[in-house]
Amino acid sequence: MYSKEEAQKLKREFWVSFADKYPRKWVLYDTKIKDFSFKFFVDNKKAQVIIDIEHRNDEKRIVYFEKLESLKSVLEEDFIKDLVFEKNHTLESGKNISRVWVEKLNVSVSNRKYWDEIFDFYNEKMHAVEMFYLEYGDYIRDLDLNT
Repeated sequence: MYSKEEAQKLKREFWVSFADKYPRKWVLYDTKIKDFSFKFFVDNKKAQVIIDIEHRNDEKRIVYFEKLESLKSVLEEDFIKDLVFEKNHTLESGKNISRVWVEKLNVSVSNRKYWDEIFDFYNEKMHAVEMFYLEYGDYIRDLDLNT
């Protein structure tokens, strides 16, 4: 078991190593949609690439989510398989958001032997999410277009 400081140091080393292996600027929060972001997540059980829709206005949040959902077959056929769509996802803070994600199970940030596997997963899946968004972002951003 790691102390809190050791765990923080290890996580920092993980992210620095990832940036060294895949030195590029990711879209992440720069989607041009308020509270609509792409995220990396890792713990001692799994790694995830996530699309979070955290808009305060539930109606807008649901519209964005339904737009993604309407493109699910395109997403899965052309970009990324095994996505999970969750219209109502509750964060630990109690906040309700919408989330779409793909995950790799049985990997651990605390075990360096998994790092390359996680890095390759992140690169492949986040790149696919970004390519999808590059192609369909205008449709997703335009709330006047119906799903």
